[in-house]
Amino acid sequence: MWQYQKFLEFPINIKTPNPKLANFIISQYGGPNGELGAAMRYLSQRFSMPNEVTRSTLNDIGTEELAHLEMVGTLVRQLAKNATTGQIENSPLAQYFMDHGRGVYPADASGNPWNAATIAVSSDPITDLVEDLAADGTTV
Repeated sequence: MWQYQKFLEFPINIKTPNPKLANFIISQYGGPNGELGAAMRYLSQRFSMPNEVTRSTLNDIGTEELAHLEMVGTLVRQLAKNATTGQIENSPLAQYFMDHGRGVYPADASGNPWNAATIAVSSDPITDLVEDLAADGTTV
């Protein structure tokens, strides 16, 4: 089905720790309009699409969102990995750090874990596609 290549298409090499930025970016990982939600939204909605073309399209988009999840997770990890405890304590990442350390956990910037209540799957293709457009149009 898919061939996983063990490197990012666009390498991420962050040298300077920035836990404040990591906290901001974590919402793109597991926040309500983050990559995990997008992947689950597309991969779930694909089942109620009316034909193979739309099912296939949503499947392809959903798997691409999983690749975005890998890139965002890499960003968060590299921004927090070499941060000192003091840098983390003096940043918004401090609360997150208490539960997850320097790991990457699907949560928003406030620490709320991702859950499926942030996505919609209605079984109506038009409703689902409009929801997809609205979610992908949300900017941070």
